[in-house]
Amino acid sequence: MSYKRTRNLYEPNSSEPFKLSRSKIELFLESPRMFYLDRRLGISKPSMPGFSLNSAVDELLKREFDLLRKKGAQHEIHKKYKIDAVPYSHPDLDQWRNNFVGKQYLHEQTNLLIFGAVDDVWINKKGELIVVDYKSTSTSKDIDFNDEWKQAYKRQMDIYRWIFKKSGFKVAKEGFFVYANASKDRPRFDGKLVFELTLHEHIGDTEWVEDVIFKIKKILESDTIPPSDDSEYSQFIDEVAKVI
Repeated sequence: MSYKRTRNLYEPNSSEPFKLSRSKIELFLESPRMFYLDRRLGISKPSMPGFSLNSAVDELLKREFDLLRKKGAQHEIHKKYKIDAVPYSHPDLDQWRNNFVGKQYLHEQTNLLIFGAVDDVWINKKGELIVVDYKSTSTSKDIDFNDEWKQAYKRQMDIYRWIFKKSGFKVAKEGFFVYANASKDRPRFDGKLVFELTLHEHIGDTEWVEDVIFKIKKILESDTIPPSDDSEYSQFIDEVAKVI
């Protein structure tokens, strides 16, 4: 088994648009070095196992909101948090949700095809699209969007909003995270998980996205591997290099 890819690598002399996912933009922000190894040289960091339970919750939430989408009706969470919006209907919604296709925008100045798979889109009375992301967890603590790990969630939503804006849609300044929190405060399991749904607002900032895309293009065009950085995997590579 080879751990070095030969496909989906950036070729500086190619005229074909190069697909760049939201997650790879996040990898660049985490570590330009690891991004370069991945996209130019085909050496990816070790993959994480899939979270089947999280995927199941996502799928069930999509089905729940889709039932209301057909009726143009609000969900209970809209009413609870006084959100004047309904699930958005669009013929390409299934494509936007597809992990390998997603919502796409070709950034012509760099020839990078930026894409990301959204969980849901709502629309408000102003005709503005609201990007929505589903998250699931199990915690007795308050869900805090100021902690370190959730900054990536905010950047994820900013990129989605940027793609929709650049594609010509009116996009609301706010996006929402629908959090499904599995309760552990039950005397019996009974083969069931009981989730509480909460809504968390993120006032987006898309101004930083294009600047990052230009920086990514510059690194992709370079023949020099970026220097070591403080990321976990970059440090791991450095330590391995000392003993081999």
